[in-house]
Amino acid sequence: MRIIGGKFKGLRLASVGRGDAAAHLRPTSDRVRENIFNILLGGAYEDPVSGANVLDMFAGTGAMGLEALSRGAGRVTFMDNGGPALDLIRRNIGLCAVRPCCDVVRRDATRPHRTGGGPFDLIFLDPPYGKAMGARALEVARDADILAPGAIIVLEEGAVQPVMPGFGSLDQRKYGGTIVHILRFGSQARVVPTTGGHTV
Repeated sequence: MRIIGGKFKGLRLASVGRGDAAAHLRPTSDRVRENIFNILLGGAYEDPVSGANVLDMFAGTGAMGLEALSRGAGRVTFMDNGGPALDLIRRNIGLCAVRPCCDVVRRDATRPHRTGGGPFDLIFLDPPYGKAMGARALEVARDADILAPGAIIVLEEGAVQPVMPGFGSLDQRKYGGTIVHILRFGSQARVVPTTGGHTV
């Protein structure tokens, strides 16, 4: 597992092997992560990464948030509820030497909270698949008023998810057993032209 692009390109992150099922660690593959950032920065959006205040929910290894920092994000809050994940996140933050622009929060994203550091412009969610945890976490974040107007959300799931009230669907892509949903907070649903990968 490595950083795909930006100023830390090629940096190898701490490995979890095939993942840790007990800790719900299932890192986003390098290929899927690369495709996500290609979509975000491919011209269909007004660069949602540069200078962004990022929330990486179900952060796991922290790779998504660190990839965003590598590509110009301003600050990242990493949220996870697992001890092994939090240890990995802190190790990877150290490898990238970006501690001053990172916050690590131990919290169950599906329970009501008011995470400091918001509002957030770009949100990544990679919850355990098939448990509706991503939708619940987004609902909690919306109700906690920690999402910036027009915030971009990247949700990874194992199946197509219904669009929740308050969010518009911008794009969906399928990569093997992963479906990537790109949403915008506070917008009407619409679809933008695809820029690669497999359209759902």
